Formats: sequence, structure tokens, C-alpha cells
Amino acid sequence: MTAIAPATDGIASTGTTVRARLGGIAAERIFVRRSLVHSLRDGESLLMAILLPVMLMVLFTQVFGGAIAPGGGYVDYIVPGIVLLCAGFGASSTASSVARDMSTGIIDRFRTMPLRPGAVLTGHVVASLVRNLVATGVVIVVALLLGFRPDAGVPGWLGALTLISLYILAITYLFAAIGLAAGTPEAATSYGFVLLFLPYLSSAFVPVDTMPAWLQPVARYQPITPIIETLRALLMGADPGGEAGWAIAWCVGILVVAVVWGRWLFRVKSGRR
Repeated sequence: MTAIAPATDGIASTGTTVRARLGGIAAERIFVRRSLVHSLRDGESLLMAILLPVMLMVLFTQVFGGAIAPGGGYVDYIVPGIVLLCAGFGASSTASSVARDMSTGIIDRFRTMPLRPGAVLTGHVVASLVRNLVATGVVIVVALLLGFRPDAGVPGWLGALTLISLYILAITYLFAAIGLAAGTPEAATSYGFVLLFLPYLSSAFVPVDTMPAWLQPVARYQPITPIIETLRALLMGADPGGEAGWAIAWCVGILVVAVVWGRWLFRVKSGRR
């Protein structure tokens, strides 16, 4: 009587190899590198994500600045809003990138690999964070050339950089979830474009008190206003007060909702359970 040999570890009884998932953050590193390589190849999008906020800053300070703030110093007021605009423009490309992945069939290939479902989204989000921090640095340098004179010390700059990074992370994950929810890259771009208007309905360019009475509650209680006010206070060496707590709460809240929504959408659309 012939004995039946036990199955070898990692080999199913049918002879099919069962591959264990990649350990640690190996999968995330792979997808971060993939997204960064794609960003470098798509230099036009990266360039426009930097140039558009810079052009808006030049427009507001050099063309409208004299009328809005005749005494000067308007550049100090609008830099926080321009920074968030820069982050929004840069993060919006994540929506179309994720939607493109979902519509080209490459996700079907990823399904056959030993990967965590969240690794694909993490790659897009972390790469966008790196791109946006570089773009933010460029915008701040241009602002300094235009007369921006912050009074922040080291703690203020560290606090501002931390808040900017948290905001970029939250808004990028939200755009990634929008890309998953959209049917096509074009639709993802259109849906995400609505979010880019939020800074205009905040205290980014003019004080809330100067707006029409019906618009003031919208501008005062939306997420962007406390983030901008906190950044403005940190960069100018002032105490942000209670605005800092609201800014962090909004960023963390948006991030949590976007992560949960995005991972659920990815599992549903990629067939993962």
C-alpha cells in the first residue's frame, strides 16, 4: 500500500502554490515607488499643480492687492490660503489616477498578488503627500520673493508644517476615495473639482466679516476656515487659540471618513473581501 505524502508548506493539494502576503510595509513601498515614478513621467500635471497656485498668488498680490489692502501686507494674509489651494490642486490628480487604475484592468492583476487591499491606495496617497510638500515649498519660496515676511519661530514653522501635512494627507485620501467612487477618470476630476472651491468660500482671501450676511455662516463653519486661521496665526507668530483644535479635528475627521470609505470601496470594486 502506497502512503500519501503530506502537502508541502505553501502548496495546496491541487498543486497550486499559495503565496503568503508580503510582510511589513513591503507592498506599500512598492506602490509608493510606482506612484512616484508615474508622477515624474507626468511632469506636466506636477508643473501645473505648482504653477497655478503661484499664478493665483501673483494675481491676488500684484493685481488685486493694492485695492484689497492699500496699506500693503496682503501677501502675508493670503499665503495660508494659497498653500491650501496648492495642496488641493496637487491632491486632485490622485482622484483621476485611482480612477484610471480601476478602469484599465490593472486592479484585476493586483488581485492575483499577495497584497493587502489598502496598499494600492496608500501608494497613491503617500506619493501625493511627497509631491504636495515639494510644491508647497516652492509656493512659500515664491511668496518670500513677493514680500511674504512671516514672524514664526521654529515651533511655529514645525506646527504649520505638521498641519499642512495632515491636511494634505486628509484631502488626498478623500480624493482617492472619490476616484474609487467615480466611474471614469474624467468623472473623478469633475467630482473633485467641487472641493477646490472651498478655499474661495473661506477666510483665505478676505475676512469672513466682509462677506454678505447669508454667506458668513457658510464661510465661518466650513473646514477650511479654521485650518487657514491656524496656519495664519502660526506663520505670523500669533496664538491660534481655539481654531487649532477645530483645524486638527476637521483634518482627522476627514481622514478617518476617507480611509474607511476608500478601503470599503476598494474591496467592493476589486472583489476583495
